[in-house]
Amino acid sequence: MIDLILFPSSFFSTKKVDEDLQSEYDAVSSTGLYDTIFFGYDKWYNEDKLVLSETPSTMRKAIMRGWMMKPGQYSQFYDELLANNIELIVAPSEYEQMHIFPNTYKFFGNDTAFMKVYPLHEQIQISDVKKHFNRFMVKDFVKSVKGTEFPKFFDVSITQEEFDNWMEVFYKYRGNLLTGGICIKEYLNLKCYGERPNEYRVFYVNGEIVSISKNSGQKNFTQEPPKELVEKYRNLPSIYYTVDFAELEDGTWKIIEAGDGSVSGLSEFQDAEQYFRALYYALND
Repeated sequence: MIDLILFPSSFFSTKKVDEDLQSEYDAVSSTGLYDTIFFGYDKWYNEDKLVLSETPSTMRKAIMRGWMMKPGQYSQFYDELLANNIELIVAPSEYEQMHIFPNTYKFFGNDTAFMKVYPLHEQIQISDVKKHFNRFMVKDFVKSVKGTEFPKFFDVSITQEEFDNWMEVFYKYRGNLLTGGICIKEYLNLKCYGERPNEYRVFYVNGEIVSISKNSGQKNFTQEPPKELVEKYRNLPSIYYTVDFAELEDGTWKIIEAGDGSVSGLSEFQDAEQYFRALYYALND
């Protein structure tokens, strides 16, 4: 039976849930299906020390809902929880598989944008990039710096000096969260409804589709990703993961992201209680 969820605590108290996850915690409580345990936010994320609100007397399997960790930190987290009678459903190898996008890129083929990877902190030769891309975006192996002054995309007009300067900005924003290497990805023209691109997040659990939800704040009716495309990725090598799909201006669909389910957020208007009920039955049926 998998009926335990591990949440990060409030920064201020290990006996309360992280304020940004309060709605998820309330939804979990409303289902009546789960027990919950908190791990100390401050101690873990800032000091790599595990502090639990309680320790089970016997080994229990658990779902973690929380924030991103680098693969090495997650592996340490997993091992320390095991020593405290908690076994996360996502093994460290599965976490790394789905958290690091270049690891999943090989599964998606033409269903995702073309991408090249480069080492961290080495000058990326823009002449090489231009051989493969007319327009491109930049992220590390996990995240971009969307919402900053860093450009959404570059095109063939960019010079080496300009690009090098922008990469310094990128490294500044990612800071200690910088993970893996640099991904240069083809920039896609997404279809918008109003001002919102049409993006959907799909949670997969134990080979089942647990939820399909609008993931960019679309409020009105929008086209959903094709069923056959969503079904195609039910059996990637992890028990709990997400894949994000986006509609392009020409009406076709591409995968724009993937992630570990433990650290993938629910969508803005998603029914959290319904989600946690579906998660429970997908894991325990």
